[in-house]
Amino acid sequence: MDRSELLARARAFAEEGMVDTCTIRRRNGETLDPHTAETVPTYDLIYQGKCRVQMTIAQAQQQNAGEAHLLMVRLEVQLPMSATGIEPEDETTIDTSRDPDLVGRIFIVRDLFHKTDATSRRIGVRERPS
Repeated sequence: MDRSELLARARAFAEEGMVDTCTIRRRNGETLDPHTAETVPTYDLIYQGKCRVQMTIAQAQQQNAGEAHLLMVRLEVQLPMSATGIEPEDETTIDTSRDPDLVGRIFIVRDLFHKTDATSRRIGVRERPS
């Protein structure tokens, strides 16, 4: 088996584990909501499809912002290699997941990991503060 065939099989195997789905979008401007007269952001769709959410550090970091206590947990979202064009600050929403606590959570892309012969695209994310 040559290297390219092995890589194709490894990528297919990695995608089998991607049982969640997500939407990644990038803010591109603002518009006026005709019903509320409020300014709301507009977005470009970057990716929509299967993914896998993994915790990269088993221990959360505590950070204090003024009087607020923030619990910062580092997560990684794994995507098929066909998911391209993702940039820092893109917004990732978990649409479906085997973990019901993940559904609807919104994460901001913080880290991009690139490498030759990767089996999946991995992006480091942090939960968007509400």
